[in-house]
Amino acid sequence: MKYSLRRQMTAVFIGLLVFILGAVFIVNSGFLQQYYVSHKAQDLVETYQVIDRALQNESLTTQSVQEIAYQAEKTNIDMTVIDDEGHTVLATVTDGNPLFQQMFRYVFNKNDNSGSILKRNSDYVICKTTDPENDTDYLEMWGSFTDGYFFTMRSPLASIRESAALANQFLIYLGVTGAVLGGILVWFFARRITRPIMELAKLSESMADLNFDEKYTSGGSNEIGILGENFNKMSRQLEMTISELKRANNQLQQDIEQKEKMEDMRNEFLGNVSHELKTPLALIQGYAEGLKEGVNDDPESREFYCDVIMDEAGKMNRMVKNLLTLNQLEFGADEVEFTRFDIVSLVKGVIASCDILIQQAGAEVDFIADETAYVWADEFKTEQVVRNYLTNAIHHVENEKRIEVRVIKTGDKVRVTVFNSGKPIPEEDVPKLWDKFYKVDKAHTREYGGNGIGLSIVKAIMDSFHQKYGVNNFDNGVEFWFELDAKDNMEVETTA
Repeated sequence: MKYSLRRQMTAVFIGLLVFILGAVFIVNSGFLQQYYVSHKAQDLVETYQVIDRALQNESLTTQSVQEIAYQAEKTNIDMTVIDDEGHTVLATVTDGNPLFQQMFRYVFNKNDNSGSILKRNSDYVICKTTDPENDTDYLEMWGSFTDGYFFTMRSPLASIRESAALANQFLIYLGVTGAVLGGILVWFFARRITRPIMELAKLSESMADLNFDEKYTSGGSNEIGILGENFNKMSRQLEMTISELKRANNQLQQDIEQKEKMEDMRNEFLGNVSHELKTPLALIQGYAEGLKEGVNDDPESREFYCDVIMDEAGKMNRMVKNLLTLNQLEFGADEVEFTRFDIVSLVKGVIASCDILIQQAGAEVDFIADETAYVWADEFKTEQVVRNYLTNAIHHVENEKRIEVRVIKTGDKVRVTVFNSGKPIPEEDVPKLWDKFYKVDKAHTREYGGNGIGLSIVKAIMDSFHQKYGVNNFDNGVEFWFELDAKDNMEVETTA
């Protein structure tokens, strides 16, 4: 391959190695000598400071002299210190040494500028000189201490240029050898990397052709091995996704085929609404015509006619309101306001408001609950659910005319149940109870003005809460129930 990753990695490695060696070569050639001279000058200054402190403290004892001599030997510094009368106080050289002789030249000729001065102040001068006798470079320092004693220090400078040249030559040999060996190693290392990558490339081609039988087999626990395992997972996931898409496509075809059925359901809904409105409208029209024509002029008949008209109009009004409520719930147009409230207090209020209906039905209500039970839900819609359950129980209560309402807390949930004595619901009708306009006993439902929408509203509300609800059949009656969250740490939120 023209742009092989193996070639690129090898070229980058060799180029980086050459760049580093070149940078070291330039630094050695241009800055090593300066750094070496600066370091030696610092050694001279530190030695000067040690001797000056010893002289100030008058602690130039045998031990301190040995310590100074040790530091001078370690840093390769020769020194001579004389007092103002010319007596030698401290020296690492003999009287015949050129440094000892040069000491007196500096003392009596302080303006000697035979060398290149590197640093000068009131106490000392540091300069770089060359000894003409042996052509050796020295770093020299002379001056006086705080107490007036004179000194001279000198440290030879090794041939730093020669050392830098040797270091650069060594770097060249090392760089060429490292580039060759490193290039070979990088070539083989890159080959180990590119081989599984090529396998992944072939695997991606197979996946592009929707062939998911190919798998990554090179293994490994490094990044490429993880990538290969992810390729295998992706292959399996894509195979599953395509299978799901095919199933979804098949389902879509079925949905298209059921389009006519949905249209029939819509027509059925309109027919049910028309049927539910037809009877009250006919009664209203008939009794209104009777009043107009004066069929019965006595006050009792007129009052009866008016009561029938008002009753039927009220049924129509309730049905329209229920339909509007159901429509808002099913299409998400009605917001759900989650708050924390006491469900026990709410149920008590609903039972109290239905007291007239309970008395008319001749029923007896038993309410079993703790003093309080707090839940998270929409309080107004929860009241609608409880009211629908309770009125449904009142209208269908039979036998001993007993209604039992319970609030039961179990863990993080609170369950509300409404039981009424009477006939159980036929099992074949139970799944259809929550459908709009469905009535188990149409004649009985007509007697109390029901229209089969109440339980549909319960279903829509509980679905908007994302909570469970249902109905249980017993030998002596029917129990409707629903659940709500009772977690104290639940966040208050508003959902649509």
